[in-house]
Amino acid sequence: MDFSSLISDSGLSLGTLTLAAAIKAALTLIVGVILIRVLLSMFDRVFTRSEKLSPLKRHVRPIVKTLLAVILALVVLDSLGVQVTSFIALLSVAGLAVSLALQNTLANIAGGIMILTAQPYGIGDFVSIGGTEGTVDTIRLAYTKLKTLDNKEVQIPNSTVASATVTNFNRLGRRRMDLNFTASYDAPTEDVYAALRDAMARFPQILSEPAPEVHLTEYGASSIGYLARLWVAADDYWTVYWGVIEAARETFAAHGVEMTYDHLNVHLDK
Repeated sequence: MDFSSLISDSGLSLGTLTLAAAIKAALTLIVGVILIRVLLSMFDRVFTRSEKLSPLKRHVRPIVKTLLAVILALVVLDSLGVQVTSFIALLSVAGLAVSLALQNTLANIAGGIMILTAQPYGIGDFVSIGGTEGTVDTIRLAYTKLKTLDNKEVQIPNSTVASATVTNFNRLGRRRMDLNFTASYDAPTEDVYAALRDAMARFPQILSEPAPEVHLTEYGASSIGYLARLWVAADDYWTVYWGVIEAARETFAAHGVEMTYDHLNVHLDK
């Protein structure tokens, strides 16, 4: 049974299809399908056992499965007598064209593979990526999605993430907080220290180790600068941050400490 005339217009050659060739192709297909299943099973085991590779599994597996299917199809066609050289050349040209057209996308995917492997952050982490701060909402192979503090959604290409400075505020579990205040030169230093300690004492979320600290930092033109330094769990950061700033106004007043502001005194001589 000769099928070569059916595809003569395409420039491909089937040769003469015989029963032996058909049986050989069928056996090749069956063995190939079994082999693909075995290889995919091995792939699943390797990626599942590795903590770094497991996030890549759902992204890489379909690509590997498709490549194996294409290779099997070419082998089966070759066993049928089809000259697959032209197919391979066509796939090579198509692959080159696609890679050039999708250069930026491929760069994003490469960055996504690096992120999923290195895992510099996870879902729910508060991070800074190249100066953009927000909570990680989604990690895809091509981009990372953040939700900012003012409830904006920002999608950052993973190629940008891969080359940017990434700061993860949650990874180590706790964060240091530095709060700066100013007080009048007329206020005794110990009174200011007591006022700041009282403000911090209102928040049980503040960790006892390392212990909270209060320091005099500078002598300004019209005020003295003070620093309140404390440690909190990462999830409590903003609650304590705003709370201590608000409480300091009340504790300063309770201790008779004046919170100063920039001003200019003008003296007129008669």
